[in-house]
Amino acid sequence: MVSWKKIWRFIWYEDSLASWLVNLVLAFVLVKYIIYPGFGLLLGTKFPIVAVVSGSMEHNGLNFDRWWEENGKWYENKNFDKEEFKWFSFHNGFNKGDIMILKGVQPKGIKRGNVVVYESSNYKNPIIHRVIEIRENGEFKFITKGDNNLDTDSEPVAEEQIKRTGKAIMRVPLLGWIKIWFVEIFQAK
Repeated sequence: MVSWKKIWRFIWYEDSLASWLVNLVLAFVLVKYIIYPGFGLLLGTKFPIVAVVSGSMEHNGLNFDRWWEENGKWYENKNFDKEEFKWFSFHNGFNKGDIMILKGVQPKGIKRGNVVVYESSNYKNPIIHRVIEIRENGEFKFITKGDNNLDTDSEPVAEEQIKRTGKAIMRVPLLGWIKIWFVEIFQAK
């Protein structure tokens, strides 16, 4: 009969390949089935953490003023002004490889300028873009755009697409590259 003391010692103190592999499996199980769902429960979304997998929200290394000089005309034509845009969350954009922390949000709580994540049948990954316009006609529809894209997304986003995901509330730079590399490795095979 194996004692709990021996198991504990094997997992935490033994310096062997087998112990290392068991720790790796335990870490994966802990994150995938306890930590991630726990964050989701706390933040009210099934996607509490997403990796940014495209450059659609990048500002290409430009500071805000320089980025606005190059892109502000499009926003001004949509009745945004520079001072208003400066108050938006993530007004400096974010980069491929960043991690975004999401909070579940009701559609009526979404404001113009918020960065939201939504699911689309056209893409395998959730999309993270800025809300440019809100239309309400019995149901909310959101017009979204990636800051680095030339124009708005091709279709309005229905409130159901956002209810399952949420609004970006925090950014962790570069950490998402771990997920991107793993996905690229496994897709290549």
